[in-house]
Amino acid sequence: MNKHTIAKAVSISGVGLHSGQSVTLTFKPGDNGIRFVRTDLENPVEFIPDVNKVVSTTRGTTIKSGEHTLSTIEHVMSALMGLGIDDVVIEVNGSEMPIADGSSMPFVRLLKEAGVVEKDIEREYFVIHDPIRYYNEETGTELIALPSDDFEITSMIDFGSETIGAQYARLKSMEDYVDQVAGARTFVFVHELEALAKAGLIKGGDLENAVVIADKLLSEDEIKSLTKLLGKEEVKIEKGIVNHSNLRFLNEPARHKLLDVIGDLALIGRPIKGRIIANKPGHTANVEFAKLLKQAYLKQRKLKGMPYFSKDHKPIMEIEDIKGMLPHRYPFLMIDRIMELTDTRVVGLKAVTGNEEFFNGHFPGNPVMPGVLQMEALAQTGGILALSTVEEPSKWDTYFLKMENVKFKYKVVPGDILMLKMELLSPIRRGICHMQGTVYVGDRVVSEGELTAQIIKRDNG
Repeated sequence: MNKHTIAKAVSISGVGLHSGQSVTLTFKPGDNGIRFVRTDLENPVEFIPDVNKVVSTTRGTTIKSGEHTLSTIEHVMSALMGLGIDDVVIEVNGSEMPIADGSSMPFVRLLKEAGVVEKDIEREYFVIHDPIRYYNEETGTELIALPSDDFEITSMIDFGSETIGAQYARLKSMEDYVDQVAGARTFVFVHELEALAKAGLIKGGDLENAVVIADKLLSEDEIKSLTKLLGKEEVKIEKGIVNHSNLRFLNEPARHKLLDVIGDLALIGRPIKGRIIANKPGHTANVEFAKLLKQAYLKQRKLKGMPYFSKDHKPIMEIEDIKGMLPHRYPFLMIDRIMELTDTRVVGLKAVTGNEEFFNGHFPGNPVMPGVLQMEALAQTGGILALSTVEEPSKWDTYFLKMENVKFKYKVVPGDILMLKMELLSPIRRGICHMQGTVYVGDRVVSEGELTAQIIKRDNG
């Protein structure tokens, strides 16, 4: 799938939830990821929405650039992820996003009005290959990322409240984000309001932009105090909800948690292909989890192009099949299996054991596989690709012509399993094969180089 941006600039105005300041937000087409720009400063400051730029998670997510901060970005980020928008510039003339109605729906509607357009650039995903887990023993909060072909997310919450009880929400696909998640509003419990107000927060909070939950019966004095705190002439409490409008969903709080997690995980910088399970999530936990995902993504990106095979993946060639194509035999056959073979790429495996003949002299008491033999293993793997292009491969051989840009990065020792990848750098012409080779052990590149060989018919005379 390709990247997306918006077709034209659009704006929305409102107040910040915590600052109470009026602010205008303008979305503009972009070409360099998602970028916020504070235009209220003498010299406009750009903010990169990255998990490592987060400086506060108190009732929202705040990022920093230099000496300046930008707060409550999670609903905007969630809307962008929900619509699959990769490149956009967001100008804001204040230090906090407008809270709008407490959900991401106003931003979604605005962005749809601007028009979401596809670009001629392929989108890069963070693909979850192995489980990644965050767990906080004190709070019991747990977030897990699991492999999946698409993005899906589940949230589970339980605040011990009789009003809302334990809740569960699930988004099976981002295609359902607008209908099932975008409209879920932020929520707060009555018992939290006074503390938040004393901390200088929720200055822009209102019954129109948050669901206020009374998790116990309030006395007359408590209702009067709440009315004064909210700046209303009167408040009504229906089924434990302090609001003049009904809940948009029976499990609206759990759905809003989905919205928040999606917005916070957007801070890894790439859309995710994986299944997210969030038990008792919150901004602090979301950000810590996002840091783990970011580390995994950077590691994955560093090893981009590394072959990945599940434990159930069956080899396409075993040792006897390999012997049918290559002339090499013990102790010089350096491939055990071929896991992948296409017109341009081949991947082989070699299990390095302590019984390898070369360990007798390289080195006694400190067995290390010679680098040149790692290159030999690559060459033999490349030979499978080269010989797969000719009829009767057993009647042909491949010979080294040169090695270039060879690098050895880590030792290879007994017990290591080499993953040997060879890719054509140019089409095979006149029997000349020019390939890029990479040797992996686990998630490390241990050696690499450009190898050139020639296919030559065997002289049996």
